[in-house]
Amino acid sequence: MRYELHAIEAPSAADREAIAAPLRAYNLSKVAAIEIKPLVIALRDADGHTIGGLWGETALDWLHIDLLAVPESLRGQDVGSALMQRAEALARERGCVGAWLDTFAFQARGFYEKLGYSVFGEIPDHPLGSARYFLRKRF
Repeated sequence: MRYELHAIEAPSAADREAIAAPLRAYNLSKVAAIEIKPLVIALRDADGHTIGGLWGETALDWLHIDLLAVPESLRGQDVGSALMQRAEALARERGCVGAWLDTFAFQARGFYEKLGYSVFGEIPDHPLGSARYFLRKRF
């Protein structure tokens, strides 16, 4: 089969789907089913505007936390802990056995460790002079 490599500056949803399709087919040949379900908890102000929250997904028995954001004015008030606890409870209800996430050295590694997460991977010098950490917690 002939092929060409193309760097796409403005990829479309169709490009992503075309790339994901063979990977999804292969994965389904190895596991019974892959149900990827969003897990999102919005943090809203008194007017109902979303001002932060948690964005993740459950898949293959684990919760992946992609984003956790708490406005500066609410930090130190256990809002982040409440978001994490709620997400973990929802993940358990979905049958998950654990959660994983990543954070940079200048972000919240200590916060996650206080919640029982432990580092299982690191990329030093990402960004240069800092590090990126991958953490997990089994329920």
